[in-house]
Amino acid sequence: QLVESGGGLVQAGSSLRLSCVASGRTFSTYVMGWFRQGPGKERELVARISVSSIGYYAESVKGRFTISRDNAKNTVDLQMKSLKPEDTAVYYCAARSPGTLNYNYWGQGTQVTVSS
Repeated sequence: QLVESGGGLVQAGSSLRLSCVASGRTFSTYVMGWFRQGPGKERELVARISVSSIGYYAESVKGRFTISRDNAKNTVDLQMKSLKPEDTAVYYCAARSPGTLNYNYWGQGTQVTVSS
């Protein structure tokens, strides 16, 4: 089970930190990702972090967002800076089982709204 928190309404240029807590004992073996789905848009990968904590970022957020994980706490965070109105979306935490290509566990999502 994945539970996100930290969403909200902020002004452009602000920062926000999203957190995702995972249940289970094998969190450290999962690739974790943050996805988002904006109004009228398809869901897209924002960032992912490997089991060895190597991050990958979509071009649209590179340099502004940072993904991190704490395997001791079963958490994965997304620090978002210099937010733009186009970052407005529902943000989802997701987990990918070892050896698979698809994310098979999803959180319920948290709304991030950036006003101009």
